Amino acid sequence: GGGGAGGDLTFGRPISCRPNVALVAVQGVFITTAVVGNGTAEIFRTDNAVFTFSMHGKGNYPFKKETSDLDIPLEKGTTDEEYLSILKKTLPELLEEVRPDFIFYLCGVDVLETDKLGTLSMTLEGCKERDRFVLETSNDSKIPVQCSMGGGYSPEIRIIVEAHANTFRLAQDILT
Repeated sequence: GGGGAGGDLTFGRPISCRPNVALVAVQGVFITTAVVGNGTAEIFRTDNAVFTFSMHGKGNYPFKKETSDLDIPLEKGTTDEEYLSILKKTLPELLEEVRPDFIFYLCGVDVLETDKLGTLSMTLEGCKERDRFVLETSNDSKIPVQCSMGGGYSPEIRIIVEAHANTFRLAQDILT
């Protein structure tokens, strides 16, 4: 994902941090991040052609957060039901208001309850439903969407792989 990388391409981190993949996006994109997109918010903060939207753990890293166009900080332990309720209310209204030409979706899996660095408590099924909703909503609205993997620090690699694989299975089913 690289949503944390800022304008200096490393956001003060060692060079091993990948550049922010949002930099390759075309003007007029709508960017949605599932977790903190500090670098994305910083890079596009003065660009009115780009709208940034972030749902993220309120007390999670980084502790000093850049401001997105729309930030929804979530309490520690936010569950599938709470997360999905907010997303399902917010995203359609946002798409209607912003009318984006394109959605750049950082579908991070550090929302999972098994993630050792995240603060949210979503299940694999909840994460899959989040992705289904974003992909179906964008498809129904006839807005192209680009998905990038991001996050994922569960001790068991199979959980990270399954969560990311679910995203791309859904994309194949919904978008083709």
